Amino acid sequence: MNGELFAGYSTARTDEAVGPGGRLRAGWAGPIAALEQLGPDGLTDAARHLAAWRAEHGVAVSAWVDGRQQVHPVPMDPVPRLVDAGTWAVLAAGVAQRHRALNAFLADAYRPAGRRRGDSDRAPEVVRAGVLPEWAVAHAPGRDPDAVARAWPGQPRATVAAVDLVRTTGDRWVVVRDDLRAASGIGYALADRASARAAVPELFAGRQPRDPADAVALLAAALAAAAPPAASRPPRIAVLTQGESAGTWFEHQVLAEALGAPLVRAGDLWPRSDGGVEAAVDGGRVPVDVLYRHFGDALLGAYPTGPGLPLDVALTEAVRAGRLGIANVPGNGVADDAAAYAWVPALIRFYLGEESLLGSARTWVLADPAAEAAVRDRLHELEVQSVAGYGGRAVVSGPACSAGELAALRAEIAAAPHRFVAREPVAPSTAPTMVDGELRPRPVGLRLFSVAGATTTALPLALTRVAAGDGPDLPGAPGDGSKDTWLLR
Repeated sequence: MNGELFAGYSTARTDEAVGPGGRLRAGWAGPIAALEQLGPDGLTDAARHLAAWRAEHGVAVSAWVDGRQQVHPVPMDPVPRLVDAGTWAVLAAGVAQRHRALNAFLADAYRPAGRRRGDSDRAPEVVRAGVLPEWAVAHAPGRDPDAVARAWPGQPRATVAAVDLVRTTGDRWVVVRDDLRAASGIGYALADRASARAAVPELFAGRQPRDPADAVALLAAALAAAAPPAASRPPRIAVLTQGESAGTWFEHQVLAEALGAPLVRAGDLWPRSDGGVEAAVDGGRVPVDVLYRHFGDALLGAYPTGPGLPLDVALTEAVRAGRLGIANVPGNGVADDAAAYAWVPALIRFYLGEESLLGSARTWVLADPAAEAAVRDRLHELEVQSVAGYGGRAVVSGPACSAGELAALRAEIAAAPHRFVAREPVAPSTAPTMVDGELRPRPVGLRLFSVAGATTTALPLALTRVAAGDGPDLPGAPGDGSKDTWLLR
C-alpha cells in the first residue's frame, strides 16, 4: 500500500483497514483516497476543527473524584471507522437476539409473586429447567425485589440495550459486555456524526453511510411502546436525568432535543390526581406517560420529587396505578453483570431455541466450585472481574500482575469466590488513528444499541471508542476518544 499517510503503518494485530500483506480491506479504498488527498496537514487541521466544534458544543463526560466533579472532553479522531454491510447485518441480528433473550430472562426472574400461588417451587422457569442454579438469580447482587412492581404487566423491562463488542483475531466479533440499565452512548454517536460532517465534510463527498439520525425515530417508537395501556395516545415522553452532576449530562441534553421531549429532574415531577405523574416544564406542568431514565438505580431513592416524596416511591406508585412506564425498568442488573454474561448463550438457547449469533469470551463464574478449581492455577493467563455489587475493582489483568499480586488475588478469590468471574483475555482490533500528525494503529471497541418495542431491532448507529495508547487493554479509560462510525449500505 502506497501513500504518505500510511508510511510506516504496521500492526501485529488484526487491523480494520490494512489486511495481511499491507493490502487495504474492502470498502477502505475510497475513504483512504480522501484521507490521502487531505494529507497530514489537512488531517491535522480537521482534528483541530473537531476539537473546537466539540468544545463549543460541550461534548464531555465527567466523574467524581474525592468529592469533586471532573469534566473530561471526549476527543474525536478525524479518521472514521467502517463497518461493511455484511458485517452490520450479522452484528445487528446478534445484538437483537441477545436483547430478546435477556428481556425474556428478566420477565422470568421478576415474574410477579413468583410462580403460581399454590406451587411449592416458585423459582423462575430457567432455574426449574436446570439451566441456571437458583443462586444465580435469587442471590444475584443486581437483583432488586422491589423492581417487580416497577413494570406494568407485559412490559419489556429493557426498552433500550447496549452491547460492547471487539473485533479480534481472525476477524471474529466478540461481545464483552451487555448494558440493560441506563445504556449511554446514543447521544455521543449522534454528536460524532454531527462533528465529523462539520469538520471533515470532504470525507462524505459521494459517500452515504447510514445516517445515525435515522435511529431517533426507532428509539421514539420503542419509548412510546413502553407506555402503559391506559396512557394517552400518542404517549408523552420525558427524559429523566440526575442533572449536571451526571457523568453523561451532555448526552441527556442531546437525547431530549433529538426526541423533542422535556428534560426533567426528580424535583420537576409531581403526582397527578389519576395516580400518574406530571413534570414542571417552562413554568407549567405537563403529564408524562413514559420516563426515559438516565438515572442510576442506586440513586433513585436519594432524590426527592417536587412534593418531597422519594423518587423511587413516586415512580413505583405511578406504575402501579397503570399511568407510567419506565424505560428502562430498575433492577436489570440481574441480567447484565459479569456473572450473567457467562450465561447469555445458554439463555438464548433456553428462551429462543437458537444458538448465539455472536461470540463471547470464555468465562468462569467462580461461585461454582468446579469453575474456581479450573482457573485457580491459571490466574496469570486470565482476567478477573468483580461481579456487580461486590468489591471496588473492575478488571484485574493476570498477565500484568506480579507474583505477589497474583498470590494476593488468589487468596482474595479463595475467601469469597462468589465475588468474582474469570475470563479469557480478548485482544481488540486496531484502526488507523491520527497520532502526532501520523496515522498509527490504535485499539478500538464498538458499542451497538437495540430497542424493544413492537419488535426488537438494532438501531442504525454505533459508537466507536478508540484507545489513546497502543496497549492491549480495551478502550474506555479516561482520555480515550471516539471515531465516527460508518455503517455502510
